[in-house]
Amino acid sequence: MRPLLDHILRRFIVLGRLTVRWPDGQLTTYTGEPGPEALIALRDARTARRIALNPGLAVGEAYMDGGLVPVDCSIYDVLDTLCTNLMAETSHHPILRLHAGFERITRRLAQFNPAGRSRRNVAHHYDLNGRLYSLFLDRDRQYSCAYFPTGTETLEEAQAAKKRHIASKLKLDRPDLTVLDIGCGWGGMALTLARDYGARVTGITLSTEQLAEAQARAAAEGLSDRVQFELLDYRALHRRFDRIVSVGMFEHVGVGYYRPFFEVLKNNLAPDGVALLHAIGRSSPPGSTNPWIAKYIFPGGYCPALSEVLPAIERAGLVTTDVEILRLHYAETLRHWRRRFAANRDAIAGLYDERFCRMFEFYLCGSEIAFRREDQMVFQIQLTRDLRAVPLTRDYMLDTERAAPAMVRSVMA
Repeated sequence: MRPLLDHILRRFIVLGRLTVRWPDGQLTTYTGEPGPEALIALRDARTARRIALNPGLAVGEAYMDGGLVPVDCSIYDVLDTLCTNLMAETSHHPILRLHAGFERITRRLAQFNPAGRSRRNVAHHYDLNGRLYSLFLDRDRQYSCAYFPTGTETLEEAQAAKKRHIASKLKLDRPDLTVLDIGCGWGGMALTLARDYGARVTGITLSTEQLAEAQARAAAEGLSDRVQFELLDYRALHRRFDRIVSVGMFEHVGVGYYRPFFEVLKNNLAPDGVALLHAIGRSSPPGSTNPWIAKYIFPGGYCPALSEVLPAIERAGLVTTDVEILRLHYAETLRHWRRRFAANRDAIAGLYDERFCRMFEFYLCGSEIAFRREDQMVFQIQLTRDLRAVPLTRDYMLDTERAAPAMVRSVMA
């Protein structure tokens, strides 16, 4: 199978340089125009065969299992070289096109996410040992794109800025507004909205680990009277809220469920209410989820194009009142996570094992590169039922964001 992989790489590498050390020790260098460089060793013929036949899945598995080893470089360098060439349209090999076509055809089946399957998918990633996330996330355990107004912020500062940015779009202009947080994670957003903005928040999640941590945090901060957390699927909601926010959850909904999701938002949002959706998307046309990510990290997950999201919003009868695209903010977020993971790698290996560490490294590195080199981005969409629910211009968002420290002092007084 070496001749096939050699043939693929000769066509694939058009930018940078990739050197392969084959199982027999021979070296082959594939060179294109100036770009990133990497050297890898393939341990056996089976690894070469699997990569040739299904690179989207096999490269990650080979790194996890030790069949593919970076030499004098990191897995970040390897993925940077591969992903840079993946985005060069002229380099696509027939085998790569064949896999991409199959994934597009079967993506609705892969994203079939009824309530029971959604619960299992969430458990796969979010019900891991709670200490894992504390070892690479910020102190508030924000597991979504941070916001870097200047690019020089620490991770903690950028995550706090993200929460302020979102709160400004929710128009929390009076105390005791009821807020629904769909996919509340470990509770950081809900607790912030209650503590700093005077809201009464209900957070829902499908993760038992996240639920327990969020409830414990609310009790520890004395906010249990203002924040409640529930183990609940969004489709089971039948309550009205003044505001609805969802951060980093929409990626798990699935394309076949977009219209029902937005219908839930509309039916549970007050007539003059405001909703804010924050999610990973793609700047390219609709596609499919990388098979390695779908198998090992986010089963049932998908990052949509806006052309898939906005029609579902329209059909649900909601009004889109603002759209913002965050481009490199997630790349910077992932860079912080990747470095913190590396700094705590020994502790994480103690929780799991070396294979798990390589899996997570591959995930963090590949995700960062997808935002730097490929088509990944984050969108924030503000939604209402009534186009008069928010002011005519966006000035109020910036004014609220700038006044946030004073607002916090006022609420706490």
